[in-house]
Amino acid sequence: MAIPDYARANFETLLKAARAGDLALMECTEVESGKTRYVLCAVGREGPEYVLIPFGHLAPGNPYDAYIPPA
Repeated sequence: MAIPDYARANFETLLKAARAGDLALMECTEVESGKTRYVLCAVGREGPEYVLIPFGHLAPGNPYDAYIPPA
């Protein structure tokens, strides 16, 4: 299965932010469940304001139990 363009573009943005030191880990509340999630964000600027762009949350527990890698 090929990785979709949107995922590849988001990954490139994430790498660019990492190289620049513009990453943050932010505590957020998930809309659907109300659970606390720790979200990996790129940090940008919009004029004098900081903008946090969420990419995904860190998996609670053992992430190896949550995902099946491609065969």
